[in-house]
Amino acid sequence: MKKIVAIASVVALSSLFIFATATRIKEKQIDTSHTIYPKQMDFANENVPMHIVDVEERLDREMIVNMNYHSNTILVIKRANKVFPIIEPILAKNGVPDDFKYLAVIESSLANVTSPAGAKGIWQFMPATAKEKGLEVNSNVDERYHLEKATQAACEYLLEAKQQFGSWTLVAASYNVGMNGISRRLEEQQVSNYYDLLLPEETSRYVFRILALKEIMKNPSKYNFNISDDMKYSLPETTSITVATEIPDLVAFAKEKGINYKTLKYYNPWLREDKLNNKSGKQYQIVLPANQ
Repeated sequence: MKKIVAIASVVALSSLFIFATATRIKEKQIDTSHTIYPKQMDFANENVPMHIVDVEERLDREMIVNMNYHSNTILVIKRANKVFPIIEPILAKNGVPDDFKYLAVIESSLANVTSPAGAKGIWQFMPATAKEKGLEVNSNVDERYHLEKATQAACEYLLEAKQQFGSWTLVAASYNVGMNGISRRLEEQQVSNYYDLLLPEETSRYVFRILALKEIMKNPSKYNFNISDDMKYSLPETTSITVATEIPDLVAFAKEKGINYKTLKYYNPWLREDKLNNKSGKQYQIVLPANQ
């Protein structure tokens, strides 16, 4: 009987602990979701029209989602310290607003991922679009994983879309659904503004996700993401060599350069196999750690 009472007491205490913990977590989430954010935002200096009845609600949704999606938001803040210094000058050189770096954030979380549809890299290019923009894409070399080249290709797409739409906000939306998709809907619905369009859910949320990540990443401590500089990923010092020949064995090549194969692929993710089939004599820049 004493043993039964003791077990019952332990179970009761455990239940109280779980309930108290769940209550604290719930209270913390509620507090976080009610963080006050600016009531006026812009994308590429184009104001967000908060007076439209659904706009504030759609923005609120993405702010709440990303304030509470702690693991991903922490990772993109840490990764941005390494990726943004490469993206930013390429955007600036092409006259593309700096805010488009946050488009890369929502596309890939600043990682070389593959989508279910087969889009790859930080800018998430499909094979046909990548080739159209001058990127080499095959089983041996895939320049969708080459951040500098892929960013330049993204700029070319964005500038082409800007010529067509005149609005950077519509340009951003077209990156998700395509220029033809945006053009068709603008014509069908007889409007000229992203915020007036009825769109599929993913595209409807797309610009608001960019706005939310932009706000959080520019003001992380305001939203309880207290990540010191020494916790962020850093851009390593590198050097590069020009290669215009075939490399039949990248493992041996890496060892000759004083590194291992894993390190070679870390710095050059566009190399997709253990050899470089360069029968045409094309010039490639292979990146190496600066201390090698």
